[in-house]
Amino acid sequence: MCGIIGIVGNQPVADRLVESLKRLEYRGYDSAGIAGQVDGVLQRRRAPGKLRELENVLANEPLIATTGIGHTRWATHGAPTLRNAHPHIVGKVAVVHNGIIENFAEMKAEMIAAGREFQSDTDTEVVAHLLDAALATGLSPLDAFKATLDRLRGAFALCVLIGGEDEVILAARNGPPLAVGYGDGEMFVGSDGLALGPFTNRVAYLQDGDYVILDHQAAKIFDQSGKPADRPIKIVPASAVLMEKGNYRHFMEKEIHDQPEGCQRTIAAYVDPIAARAAVPGEIDWASLERIQIVACGTSYIAGMIGRYLIEQLADLPVDVEIASEFRYRQPAIRPGALAIAMSQSGETADTLAALRYCQAAGMKSAVVVNATESTMAREVDVVWPIHCGPEIGVASTKAFTAQVSVMIALAIAAAKARGRIDDAEEQRLVKVLLEAPRLIAEAIGLEDAIKDIAAEVAKARDVLYLGRGPMSALALEGA
Repeated sequence: MCGIIGIVGNQPVADRLVESLKRLEYRGYDSAGIAGQVDGVLQRRRAPGKLRELENVLANEPLIATTGIGHTRWATHGAPTLRNAHPHIVGKVAVVHNGIIENFAEMKAEMIAAGREFQSDTDTEVVAHLLDAALATGLSPLDAFKATLDRLRGAFALCVLIGGEDEVILAARNGPPLAVGYGDGEMFVGSDGLALGPFTNRVAYLQDGDYVILDHQAAKIFDQSGKPADRPIKIVPASAVLMEKGNYRHFMEKEIHDQPEGCQRTIAAYVDPIAARAAVPGEIDWASLERIQIVACGTSYIAGMIGRYLIEQLADLPVDVEIASEFRYRQPAIRPGALAIAMSQSGETADTLAALRYCQAAGMKSAVVVNATESTMAREVDVVWPIHCGPEIGVASTKAFTAQVSVMIALAIAAAKARGRIDDAEEQRLVKVLLEAPRLIAEAIGLEDAIKDIAAEVAKARDVLYLGRGPMSALALEGA
């Protein structure tokens, strides 16, 4: 998933764009770039590789602009090269894009037939050509943008600069998330509230089909039909402290060491430590549930597999776990009386969101185990179960996984008690065991020196085989 940031500022924005892109590194990327206007002329700086490569480019070629857009790219259409890095500039248009334009090939052929030349292999450049062509007909920037959006099919988030419009950014959401930030004489737009954290904690989340025009003072938001839309402004914690690496070499190392404290926060939200009872929030009638359907991707799917084992074993409640990307395509049989649980650290995983909506459309009650409580999934479900572990920046999941598993254990205990499968004494025993998890995780991390020695030996192996049984079979998959 790509990362997007845009700033209509009252001071130079290049450094701030890069700062925000660093907060989006957790999404993964293979190139980065920014664009702005200098004396009404669009300029960009791009680099393949990590953000430090872009910083090197900017050190040699500064970009002095007070309004700009930035992007981290995870290659889909086109190799991870300089020519394919965002932003793409065509005529009076600079654009950055997250997602996939499904009908780009036919529109590219149309543009080429009209005499337009393409400089990249990306689907994104088609958007720039379409918008530039619409502007050439005399349409206003906002009307040209809407005309362009009407021609696009797929899941996309866009952020656009228009040459000559020095203090304006256009943006749109159709699938991937976009958040609008409200500052003091400045406005912001980004892939999530985390990217906006250094600048503002006043954030509005665009809905699917929304598009927006930003200037220094305001954001004018429109829905898919073109009618003005009012999206509530929420106060979002900046989480600035959690974004610092401290003395750790990288975020993944920090987040490994965050696990004892993070796990303790998670468990505290789902049990009563004094009474040693499960205290799962949300109105779920566990006793009457006939089945649970878990949908997730990647590491969240593994956590769901562990949850299935525990819920079925403790609560005698059937659980299906499926990779979300495949779930809706096989048209599964949905039965009344089932609960759909989505699992996603970000709450924006496209396949998981689509599978969740499929379940909701079939009439299933829905819940999400999620880290980002202002995400799309969290806003759309009946019950939200936050994992409370703080932002996870490392691409390989660590603390989010242990937090997700902690929540699933608490759900299993709560379901078992509500269904009469365990008595008070067994509930207290299980909760006390769960409360020991943070201490045990800390002890495991304390073995770091020995683990390094083992890792040095493992690194010499050509192949590594992970073995496990029961819930450990799922853990073996995560290790592999």
